[in-house]
Amino acid sequence: MSEATTEVRVPVRELLRLGVPAVVIGVFSALTLVALSELAALLEHWLWGTLPDRVGVDPDSAPWIIGILTTTGLAVGLIIRFAPGNAGPDPATHGLVSVPLPPRVLPGLAAAMVLTLAGGVSLGPENPIMAINAALVVAVGARLMPRVHVPAWIVLTTAGTLGAMFGTPVAAALMLSEINPGDRRTPLWDRLFAPLVAAIAGALTSARLEDFTFDVELPAYEWGGVRDVGLAVVISLGATALGLVASYAFTPMHRLVHRIGSPVLLLTLGGLALGVLGVVGGPVTLFKGLDQMKELPERAGSTTALGFLALAVIKLLAMLVASTTAFRGGRIFPVVFVGVALGFAIGTAWPAVPMALAVGAATTGILVAATRSGWLSVFIAVAIVSDVTLLPALIAAMLAGWVLVSNRPELVARDEAVSDEPVSDGPVRAAPSDGGAPPNDPPAT
Repeated sequence: MSEATTEVRVPVRELLRLGVPAVVIGVFSALTLVALSELAALLEHWLWGTLPDRVGVDPDSAPWIIGILTTTGLAVGLIIRFAPGNAGPDPATHGLVSVPLPPRVLPGLAAAMVLTLAGGVSLGPENPIMAINAALVVAVGARLMPRVHVPAWIVLTTAGTLGAMFGTPVAAALMLSEINPGDRRTPLWDRLFAPLVAAIAGALTSARLEDFTFDVELPAYEWGGVRDVGLAVVISLGATALGLVASYAFTPMHRLVHRIGSPVLLLTLGGLALGVLGVVGGPVTLFKGLDQMKELPERAGSTTALGFLALAVIKLLAMLVASTTAFRGGRIFPVVFVGVALGFAIGTAWPAVPMALAVGAATTGILVAATRSGWLSVFIAVAIVSDVTLLPALIAAMLAGWVLVSNRPELVARDEAVSDEPVSDGPVRAAPSDGGAPPNDPPAT
């Protein structure tokens, strides 16, 4: 039997040995996420509650929305201009996982993330918190356990953070099964053992401290058979097409705005544009969108289909502006809001379409376009509708969306004018290799 097909088993003691640091990493990943999220929430409450009350201004008024978002852009721009390492690489040019950053970059990145979340910018915490957790874990882990390679630490941190962010290890299991990390000769569940331990620890810790649930109150759903599968496919294709429009626009828009050489000016203008969009769409289109999408059912009786469609388009535009102008944040959370708003638009326009089906299929479709992760798209959609009966329809919706996005541009900027490499003090130092990656190592990122 050839070496390529020889199965490599991991001893049980090795699995258990990696389980201990995996628990620590999962708990740590959740604590950093919760701590920075809580700090952002406190600042948000002050900016949008306490401060306007003291000065006698309506926080939902146009001057306040535009003023806060413009000021947020200025503040983030100053951090990126003057912080060591320029607060890390531009998230628009990266996915969720990238090369670990040097520790000196992290204070600036954390500050930029907190301001972005608190100031009402349409981005989530996922990219910065992944980078922060990975950098800290690699810096400590490589010294305490030098035989564990850097990519293994990254996988453990990614799993722990995903578990914390989505409140369940299922998201990490599904996403890592797509990445299929490590030596392919090793059984999949040997490779996923330690990462999933980290995901469980992260999920349990975040669930204890914070509520990151995605479920939206929707009318009860009754399975409609093949008809519902067909409806889900059609809805998903429409949502995926909208996501592809954003993907095609992303790189040209990124290239255009980065002709502004000064990050301070770029982000200030970006904040101003976000403020104008916030005034047009209203407060519900501000922030990352997790809490705001849960407000949409309350609007079902008073908002038209075109109204919901407008909310979806404005939120998508806000995400594009925020991401391409170098705010430090992720794109998944605002895209989820877009999918839910699209679903409400469809369910309102055609009452014969079950609202849960419309929301689930639209969310699946646009997430496939935004993330290129089929399982993550289905998982988030199921978490929103809270009904596994929809799984056959949502998987069909995911597959339809996947056919549409296959070999097409991703929602990541590819711009020769802007460096795609993260700032580094030097090469990341990994443990010496014996020629074969350890079982829990992912492919190089």
